[in-house]
Amino acid sequence: MQNSAVRKPPSEQLDLFDSTPEADPEPVPRGACRYDEMIGYGARMREIFDLIERVADCDSTILIHGETGTGKGLIARAIHRQSRRREKPFIAINCGAIPENLLESELFGHVKGAFTGATANKPGKFELADGGTVFLDEIGDMSPDLQVKVLKVLEEGEFEPVGGSKTIRVDVRILAATHRDLSEEVQKGKFREDLFYRLYVIPLSLPPLRERREDIPYLVDYFINQANCKNRRTVEGIDEEALERLKRHAWPGNVRELKNLIERLIVLKGSGRIGLGDLPSDLLGRPRSSASPPVIELTEEGICLNSAVTEFEKALILQSLEKTQWVKNKAAKLLHLNRTTLVEKIKRHRLTPSGAIDADED
Repeated sequence: MQNSAVRKPPSEQLDLFDSTPEADPEPVPRGACRYDEMIGYGARMREIFDLIERVADCDSTILIHGETGTGKGLIARAIHRQSRRREKPFIAINCGAIPENLLESELFGHVKGAFTGATANKPGKFELADGGTVFLDEIGDMSPDLQVKVLKVLEEGEFEPVGGSKTIRVDVRILAATHRDLSEEVQKGKFREDLFYRLYVIPLSLPPLRERREDIPYLVDYFINQANCKNRRTVEGIDEEALERLKRHAWPGNVRELKNLIERLIVLKGSGRIGLGDLPSDLLGRPRSSASPPVIELTEEGICLNSAVTEFEKALILQSLEKTQWVKNKAAKLLHLNRTTLVEKIKRHRLTPSGAIDADED
């Protein structure tokens, strides 16, 4: 199966971390750095892989911070697989996906008769993970009452199940993740300061995909091979023009969004190469158009503020026009502008609907 045609970095950069299971059928793109189930090429991901290597085999608590879809769960699993606890359970629970009244029972278990429907004793995640690792995803969504009980597990290694009086002792390592800024949550009184500092022993921050665009060609290449194997397709790669469009996208859903998109393209394409015309409509607009405002990065050489502001204004105007099918009255309302002001800005930026009907009649 042929890899997609992306530029190959120099051979001296082929320093792969390959700690994935031997049965993994997808080849790693040449030049990419792989650690467990993660792929990277740029310096930021290599630094993260190095940090995992240094902290995985200790028992310190790790707090993983990153936007949704950046791979916090993959990081947690990689840490567990490299730790001395690798032969013991790894149990993950999303604190934001379970109602508060059920989360306590999920974490700590309950005894028979503790509440309506508790017809038998049930062990919780901490008890089931004894000797292994508990991954508390989106811990920033946990209620203050539960935070107290988690703090007790961290400090004393013990807890009581819901409705029970018997203390259960466990030996678990806790990994936690959140998309929230927990230091701000502490200042707002929404997160316990003592728990924050117990979790913040080793912080690990994952960059969003828009801040690691150099990784996109390698991720695309890997996901193409992965989706081909999974769906029995023979797509050979992606054209340079289509790849450049993917690199310009803001990726609000981060790596998860990219992976899902590539799988969709592979299933629909079947064979051949992915071209610009195969991309979905939200990626086929003008560069830096309605899909997202431009991503502005301040380089060491600096930036022209006026030009950056102009590009940002142009992108927002284009977004409002495309959302309203170029009905200017509606677009002006979205931007809180007078219609005449919007029309002037459209002329100044030389924006056209590019084949769409210019709906002046509102």
